[in-house]
Parts: sequence; structure tokens; C-alpha cells
Amino acid sequence: MAKLKIGVLGTGDVGQVLGAGFAALEHDVKIGSREPGSDKVKKWLARAGAQGSAGSFADAARFGDVVVLATSWGGTKNALELAGPANLSGKVLIDATNPLDFSHGMPPRLAVGHTDSGGENVQRWVPQARVVKCFNIVGNPHMVRPSFPGGNPDMFLAGNDADAKKTVSELCQELGWSAPIDLGGIECARYLEPLAMIWVSYMFRSGSGNHAFALLRK
Repeated sequence: MAKLKIGVLGTGDVGQVLGAGFAALEHDVKIGSREPGSDKVKKWLARAGAQGSAGSFADAARFGDVVVLATSWGGTKNALELAGPANLSGKVLIDATNPLDFSHGMPPRLAVGHTDSGGENVQRWVPQARVVKCFNIVGNPHMVRPSFPGGNPDMFLAGNDADAKKTVSELCQELGWSAPIDLGGIECARYLEPLAMIWVSYMFRSGSGNHAFALLRK
């Protein structure tokens, strides 16, 4: 795949892992933060090396040919506002978020579902972006080069734009995944986000995040 400029909105674990993964593949990555000079961002820059840079959400959105949305759900709408819808217009926006509600304690619940989804909200908030739901169904330690004794896990994605999904599929494969399984339009995020809750619920039951999903075929 040709070298891309990738913007990352969010400096949590997901944004740092995916950003560093893309930088290791020699894509240029700018991570966006409310505090781009923070120690956390400085540590990520050291990890990402020469391919990494940092700035505001708007800087990262302007920079990226592809932009990764990796914020906590409560800050997602504001992060997109700070990024600027115009800066995301026409761009592939990988939505790696889950609409988690922690107000009732742990494990969290879904804040949005079953007749709507976080992915659909993101598409409405930035209607000119080409949103692809992806990377939300597995823990961040396994987002890059996933390896399990039982075989390779599968990634699923959903979005309205076929070319955008092709780009995200190619990026997934660069990160070590098999070709992701395309479920259809962005409304299929209604199924991917509850699937993420299965992952989360099992993590709390088992005390481990070392699991992922695979689709068995016959």
C-alpha cells in the first residue's frame, strides 16, 4: 500500500497503539490531543519515532489522508467538533470507538443501541466524512499483529462507502489481520458495538483480555 498520512484523534491506549502500528509501517502519523505537549504524547512520540508527530485535533484532522477516531465515547462529539467537520470532509474516518456508559458501574453498558449506534452518530456528526466502523471488537493489545494459539482472529467492518472500506481493509491487512469481513452499511455498527460488549463482558468474567472473534466457515 502507498505511504499515507494518518491522523489519530485521541491519545488513549487505542489511539497510541494504532498510531504506533501505522508509524511502524512507515506511514506518517500525527496524533491529535487536547494537550499535545503532555508527557503522554511525548512518550508516544518517542515510541513512534521519525514517522510520528503531534498537534491539536484540528491539526491531526487536516493532516490525515485517513483519520482514526479513538476517543472515549463521552468526548467523541466534542473531539469531532474540535477536529472540524471541514477538515474531515471526503476523508476516510475509521471509527474505533464504542459508546460505553460507565454510570452504572462495571462492566459498562452500551449508551446507544439497537435502533441506532455510535457509528451512525459519528456519520451524522461529520456527514461529509466516509466513516468506517472498525477495530472496536478487540482489545488494544491485539489490534496490531494479532496472534492466538487457536488461529487468526477476524475483524469486521461497516460503512457506506465501498472505496473507504477497501482502504481500511488494506490498512488492517498491513497491521497483520486477514482481509476484514464487510458487514454492509454504517447501520451494521448496531451489531458490531454489541459484539464489542461480548468481548468486554467476557473480559470481566475471565479476568483477561486475551481473546478475539473468528468466523468459522464450511
